[in-house]
Formats: sequence, structure tokens, C-alpha cells
Amino acid sequence: MPKNKRPQPRKSATPPEEKEEVLSQALSSLALALSEREEDEDALRASEREFQRLLRRYLNQQKDEILYGAIELARDEDIGAYQLLRSAIEDAACTQLLTRENAPPMEIDAFAIPLFVHSRGGLVQAETFQDEAAYSALLASFSEAGLESPRARLVLVQHAYDADEAIRIGYSQMHAMAREAAASLTDKKMREAPALQRSIAGWAPSAFGPEDEAMELRFLLGFSLKRADDPFYQVPQDEAAADAWFATRMQRYQAWTEKAAPLLRRCLASAGRSLELNFLYQDHFFSARRQALAERGTLALIAELGAAARSHGGPVHVRIAPAEAQGEVVLRAALYGGDQLLASSNRPFDLGDDLQEAVEDLRDALGTQGITDIRVEEGGQE
Repeated sequence: MPKNKRPQPRKSATPPEEKEEVLSQALSSLALALSEREEDEDALRASEREFQRLLRRYLNQQKDEILYGAIELARDEDIGAYQLLRSAIEDAACTQLLTRENAPPMEIDAFAIPLFVHSRGGLVQAETFQDEAAYSALLASFSEAGLESPRARLVLVQHAYDADEAIRIGYSQMHAMAREAAASLTDKKMREAPALQRSIAGWAPSAFGPEDEAMELRFLLGFSLKRADDPFYQVPQDEAAADAWFATRMQRYQAWTEKAAPLLRRCLASAGRSLELNFLYQDHFFSARRQALAERGTLALIAELGAAARSHGGPVHVRIAPAEAQGEVVLRAALYGGDQLLASSNRPFDLGDDLQEAVEDLRDALGTQGITDIRVEEGGQE
């Protein structure tokens, strides 16, 4: 008669957060291998395929915790791997290749145009995008100005995202939004767009009074659908030719801002309101957002330090150093009158940026406030 065996104890399940940490580490390690390029060519190609497969998988599965965790690990381990990984994730989130049987491959790209809006009293969300004629003309202006191919199809979200809304959009959500935009541009029937609808959370409450001079950061979000092989978007391989290509596009963009400004004023406010618009450069969503938040930080910094310098009235100098504040890397500018600290302000800084260039930008910005004694020091923590 067989004896009853004691049941084997169950293996304890690995907590989800530990699994995510392991997967983040694996993705970060792949980025490091691709950044260092010490493997042979066959191994590098295999690593690149696996790397891209994992990016698509985690975006489709909405595993942002893994993606952001991998970026954080890479940031602490190797700047080259960090830059490669973040750029690859952002590109994968904003750009998707669409294939259909018996049809050429198509590509959908998400882009953003940040702008600073100066007004009296601030913008009113309920007044925005009420002028359909202005919106239609604004949409058409992209191809008319040579920013998009004449064969591309374009959609511009009829909403000006504020900074808080833009910050809340993560990689997986943008990936889903691009997919929804592609469906709306290719299918004749109306489709729901839950990721896009979720991104429009509403502006943060305004602190401006009716007569206050207001400056607000807003983002236009658009999606461009085109053939993947459209020569309009092909950047030359030669470095000098590529530089000339981008310089020409910048000229077209600057010309476009002059034509688009009156149309956009009609989209952002009711008739009769005076708005001044300052455009930043069009780029894919995450790069444009990073650029705009850094510029907003610079403007806030020079306003705060300029006011403190004027209040002090005597000789001042500024000490600039990389620092860490609330887990984020910043450039900290501290204003001193002699040995007395008068004011301190932080500007966002990314480890992928050029430190010397960022310091020179701050130096130029502070010079507009009459602050010319700038000293660069070693970093610290808050």
C-alpha cells in the first residue's frame, strides 16, 4: 500500500516589484552593451533586436515602471547607456511603424510645439479652440510651410496642454495615443481614443487676477502619418549636408511661426484679447517637453534672482553648481551679496546635456538682469 507523501512546500512568489527591478536591470544592461559596442557585430545585432523587442513589448503592455526603472539604473551606471536608452524609449513611444498587407509601410510620429503665452489675466480653457476656421487653417499651414510632407496626413489635438498635463503623459500613454491617432487618420469610422481623452485632464487652476500680466507655458500636440520611405523626411548621411538640412528646416519653422501666430491667437482666446506668443522648437513630444521645462526654469530663475539683486542694491555675484533636489538633477544658482546668501533658484538639468553649454546659457540669461559676476562651482545636494 503506497504511503502518502508529504506535500512539497510551495515556492514563494517573487513580488512584482522585484520582477520589475530584474527586468529593468536587464534592459539597462542591454543599453550598456549597445553603448559600449564591445561585442562582435553578430552579437551587437542580436542585442539590438532584443533591445527593440523589449521596448515594444513593455510599451504595448504599459510597463512604464520597467522603462523608467531602467533609465534610472542606467543614469547611475553610465551616461552613454543612459542617453541611448532614454532616446530609444522616447523614439519608440513617439514613433510607430504600421504595416498592412498589400500596402506600403506607414509611420506615425507624435510631436509637440511648446510656446509661452503672454496675456493679461491668463488664458481661459473654455475659450480655446472655438474658431474652427482658424484651426483648419493652422492644420493646413504645416504642409504649406514645408514642415510636413504634402503627402502626409496630420492631426492636431484641439487642446493646449498645460505643463502639468504634459508632465503626466508617460511613455506607454503616448504610445497608445499615437496608435489611436493613426487609427483616426486611416479609418473612416469614428473610433474611441481613451488614452488621448485621458491626457486632457484640464489645466491647473490659475493664480492670475484679471489685470495681472501672465506668462503661461502651453504645448500643441500633433501626430503626422506618412509613408515610411517618404523622401521628404530623409536626413542626408553626410554630416555637412545634414547640418544644412536642419538649418533649412529651422528657417522654414521660423517663417511658419510668423504665419501661424495670428491663427493660433484665434485658437487660444476669444476675439479682442491680446496675446503675445513665443514659440520654442518643434520636436518629438518628450524632447520638446524637456526643452520647454528647462526654459521655464531658466525664466523663473532669472526673474527671482534679478528681483533679489535689485532689492539688494549693491554688488552681487552668482555661484552655479550641479545639485540634487528631490531626487532630480538641477543647476542651482545662488545669489550672494558679499558672503550673504540673498536668493537661490534651481533650473532643471539633464545628465545628457552639455554642462558647459547649460552654464553659458545661464550666464547669458543672468546678464540680461545686469548680473555679470558668475562663478561655477562643484555640485552639492539639497
